[in-house]
Amino acid sequence: MHRLIPHAAPPGPACRQALASLQLPHLQALLTLLSPAWNLAVDESRLTPASELAHAKALGLPLVDGLIPWAALAAREAGLAPDAAYAFLTPCHWEIHTQNVFMADPAQLALGEEESRTLLAAMHPYFEEDGLQLHWLRTDTWLVSGEVLRDLPTAALARVCNATVDDWIPRQDAAKLLRRLQNEMQMLLYTHPVNNAREAQRAPTVNAFWLSGTGALDADWHPPQESLTVAADLQSSAANDDAPAWAAAWQALDAGPVLQALDAARQGQPVQLTLASLAHARSFHTAPLSFWARLQRRFSPVNAIAFLQSL
Repeated sequence: MHRLIPHAAPPGPACRQALASLQLPHLQALLTLLSPAWNLAVDESRLTPASELAHAKALGLPLVDGLIPWAALAAREAGLAPDAAYAFLTPCHWEIHTQNVFMADPAQLALGEEESRTLLAAMHPYFEEDGLQLHWLRTDTWLVSGEVLRDLPTAALARVCNATVDDWIPRQDAAKLLRRLQNEMQMLLYTHPVNNAREAQRAPTVNAFWLSGTGALDADWHPPQESLTVAADLQSSAANDDAPAWAAAWQALDAGPVLQALDAARQGQPVQLTLASLAHARSFHTAPLSFWARLQRRFSPVNAIAFLQSL
C-alpha cells in the first residue's frame, strides 16, 4: 500500500496559517511508526513540481523536468495509440493585463459536457491542419497528439493555476505552431456561441488553452505491482488558497485513508506514505529504524504539523 498526498502543504498564505492549528492524530501516529524512504526537493523555477515528480517516481516514469508523460499515460488508459506523443490540453480563461497574463483556476469554469465537446469540435480543424489530433477526455481536460509533443517540455498546470503564465509559455522553436494556435483559438473563441451564452449567464469564458504532461510512454514501461493511491482531495482548495476547505479535506483524509494506512502498519503490512508540496516531497515506509533514528525519536518525537510546515 502506497498513499501519495499532494498539496499536503500548499504555498498559499491562508492555508499555511490554517496548517498551524490542524489536528491530524492519525498522521502523527503513522509518521511515528514509519521510517524515512526518500526525499525530493525542487526549485520553484522547475516546470514540474515536487508533487508530480513524487508521483512519477512511484510509477517508475522518467523524472525529466517538463516531460513526464502524464497525457500519454491517460491516452493509454483511454485505449488510444500507446506509442504516440501526447499532451493534456486544458481549456482555461486568461485575463490579459498590460504587464502580464493571468490564468484563473480552470476548474472554476465548471464546463458542462455539451459545452466542452462543442468547443473541442470547433477547435479540431485548426489543430488537424497542423498535424495534431484532439481527443475528448473529460469536460475540463482534453488530449492532443502529435510528434511535436514528444520532446517539448511544458509547465505543469499547478505552476500556472491562479498565477501569471508569461514565464511558463514554451519558447522553443518546436512550440511556434502551438503559440500560433493559441492566438488563433483566442480569436475563434472570442465570439463563439458557447462563450456568448456563458457571458449572458455571467460565467467565465474559455479564451485559451494550456498544454502540459507532454511526452510519450516508453514502450518497455509497465505499471508497478505495488498499489498506489493518489489523494486529489486537497487540490482544488490548495490551488485557490481556500483554508477552511483545505483544512476540512485534510481532516477527512486523516480520518479515512491515513487511518487505514495506520491500521495496516500496526498489523505488520507494508505501508508507504508520501507527502508532497510544490517544492518538496518526503516518503516514509515500514522498515526498521536505525539505532540513531530510534534514539532521535526518543528525545525528539515526530511532530506531524511541524513536518508539514517544513515541506
